[in-house]
Amino acid sequence: MKIHRIELHPSLITWVLSSIASILVIASLAGDLLQFTPWHAYTERLFPLFDLDEEYNIPTFFSVTLLLMAGSLLAAIALLTGTRPLSDLSKWLTLSLGFFCMAYDEAFLVHERLIHPVRSLLGNSSLGIFYYAWVIPGAALVFLLALFYLKFLLRLPAKTRFRFVLAAGLYLGGCIGFEFVGGWYAESNGVQSLTYNLITTVEESLEMTGLIVFIRALLIHLGENYQSMKLRVLGQARMNAEI
Repeated sequence: MKIHRIELHPSLITWVLSSIASILVIASLAGDLLQFTPWHAYTERLFPLFDLDEEYNIPTFFSVTLLLMAGSLLAAIALLTGTRPLSDLSKWLTLSLGFFCMAYDEAFLVHERLIHPVRSLLGNSSLGIFYYAWVIPGAALVFLLALFYLKFLLRLPAKTRFRFVLAAGLYLGGCIGFEFVGGWYAESNGVQSLTYNLITTVEESLEMTGLIVFIRALLIHLGENYQSMKLRVLGQARMNAEI
């Protein structure tokens, strides 16, 4: 039976993903700058497709893809980890499910539906950094998950732990940290300005960077701990992916 080999190179995959992210950031910045020039009328239909602050466009699709990639890699690690004694199967599976839920949220804006209910609970007063009020339950959830995963994180190899913490710091710095900054600015100055566009660009850039760093960390973890993975497809073909 013929054996097909699929090789996954963390450095190459990271380079490809980083290049795509860079192109999207540059395109979004170009659109932000051009809207304040006389040429805006010629580009107003094109650049919304690349605007990092818009939804249902190319950057959204890319972010969803990154989340699905991370979730799939986590699921693969869970399947492989489950064959070992004293495994952390439940932790890897929960992480995988969490990333699939994040992909759904990114695609359908679930977290933004919390903004108005939470604002109402707070009296709809001046909220400052909590203007985008979903960050309150969001930050609480992150805190609880950090406690839940602390022992699991400490059991990981030191390099893997560092990569995971770095990825989480970048991602959370964008989606929550800069959401605080953007909320404070939006409440005081509105959202129709170049400054606000730059804030959201940094926010989305950090999120994409964090996800790419995490995907790289997962690929390296697979390569260091599971050197080969055999898959049987419909009982007819066998693939050997050496990571």
